[in-house]
Amino acid sequence: MNRIKISVLIFLCVALLGSCKKSLDIKNPNQPTPESANTESGIEALAQGGVYINGFRDLKYGDGVFGLYWSGAMAFHELMADVIQAEAANSFLNQIGVPNKVILSSGQVLLNPNAPNRQIDLVRAVNINSNQGSNFTYYEWAYMYAMNNAMNTVLSIVDKVPFTGNAASKKAAIIAWAHFWKGYAYSRIGSIYYAGLIVNTPNETNGNYVTKEQMITAANSEYDQAATALSSVTSASDYSTVLTALIPQFNRVGNGGVLTADQWKHTINTLKARNILVNKTVSQMTAADWNQILTLTSNGITSTDKIFTGRSNANGDFLASSGSGTVSGRTQSNAIGGNTYKVSERWVQDFKPGDKRKDNNLKQGSPWIGNVDRGQAFNTRWTLVNGGNGLPGVKVYANTAVGAYELPLAGSYEENELMKAEALIYTSQINQGLQSIDAVRTYQGAGLAPVAGTGLTQAQAVAELRSERRVALPFLGLSFYDARRWGRIYPIAQGGGRTPAVVVKNDGSVDNNATIEYDFLDYWDVPDNELAYNPAATGSAPTKNPK
Repeated sequence: MNRIKISVLIFLCVALLGSCKKSLDIKNPNQPTPESANTESGIEALAQGGVYINGFRDLKYGDGVFGLYWSGAMAFHELMADVIQAEAANSFLNQIGVPNKVILSSGQVLLNPNAPNRQIDLVRAVNINSNQGSNFTYYEWAYMYAMNNAMNTVLSIVDKVPFTGNAASKKAAIIAWAHFWKGYAYSRIGSIYYAGLIVNTPNETNGNYVTKEQMITAANSEYDQAATALSSVTSASDYSTVLTALIPQFNRVGNGGVLTADQWKHTINTLKARNILVNKTVSQMTAADWNQILTLTSNGITSTDKIFTGRSNANGDFLASSGSGTVSGRTQSNAIGGNTYKVSERWVQDFKPGDKRKDNNLKQGSPWIGNVDRGQAFNTRWTLVNGGNGLPGVKVYANTAVGAYELPLAGSYEENELMKAEALIYTSQINQGLQSIDAVRTYQGAGLAPVAGTGLTQAQAVAELRSERRVALPFLGLSFYDARRWGRIYPIAQGGGRTPAVVVKNDGSVDNNATIEYDFLDYWDVPDNELAYNPAATGSAPTKNPK
């Protein structure tokens, strides 16, 4: 196996992890420093580890579940989106996704049993520096700024590196890599936090907090710089040599692999479309927004493109050797309710009758009843089946066998096609949008009858789109974005909530016509782990969401 080349690269050197040094002070000769990275292999190691380790794997705080990016930070999104639920109290997993109230079909109102009562209050109560690793708002921020810092270091060194072969094309690949992942990091910050920091100097920070909108603008600028670098490649073979060195061998399998420059641009377009889609409510979207998404997704990820993916390997270098470093890996179980995360009844509810993805991935059993003082929303009759039920050609959501599960790290064909579908539907090209939904269902082996050409209204087409996004794109840290922009997370009085909703009551009976009011905070405040050491400078944007 080609192991990820470094285990600890550059610790996040901003105030939230303590005092900053002006330069790295890593003496281990097996780990790159600015000096040892001034070679072709050295900068490749630096760039690779800065993404897969700093960005997704190792942090100061956390355990083997919530401390990892893909099974922890992304799980917070899936919990708040009601795709999964949790009973474990680690880092308040069992409270972050608890709705404000459940209204049973009988009219009985079940209030959030947590103290404080609303999820918004919980977020504020938890977000204090003294909570350290128990502050769930810390993780995504820390990972993304660790990645950003590593990429800043790569960019500061690349001009000093003597490359062999077509040096310009190799250098362009490194530059594209650094700007792309900076764009990714800024996108994640701007899509979940109320404010962020634009930091482009290695191992330094600033107190100039900017709005979430400015973070997205900065992200798109980074993506554009990556695309510009890719356009300068003149030797495909030398470019490919570098990208092969940057992507670990165990991630170059299936849909994962060495992207051509054009395929990488497709991924950039998909992520820029995502930045538009997920950061406005549907009611805020304009015709210009939908048309821009159509332009981007029409040149986005295709069904035959290679994309950036992650897999487990025997050494546990990235997603753990058991594949448990993902949300779905922590949701599968032989027993109903038997793993860290529990399948939400509302997620199962989104499958259409006859969907083979449900048949291939879900097991039904006697109701699992969680700790009753945490409410009734997380009770469930379902679990994910590890490795699926063997239906050929049908998507498998969870597989903990080494290297078996493929995790899209930065966009996928399905995401791109469903964004295109939504833009088409909202620009009155309903049948074309439904064709894209059908294409995704065919790609994942759903076995459902086509919905294109059936005369659906726009409202009916939107309903198809929403359920398909829930079913096709779970466990990837995208679901909360949808719940937010569709308005589901807001109070019922503001048009939020979900009804009819399936709820398993504490006596084990099932209510198929309940109403759920979530009332969640839409964008998190800046983590106090950051603000305690790096307070906002005069003139900064507000760091606390006014809601």
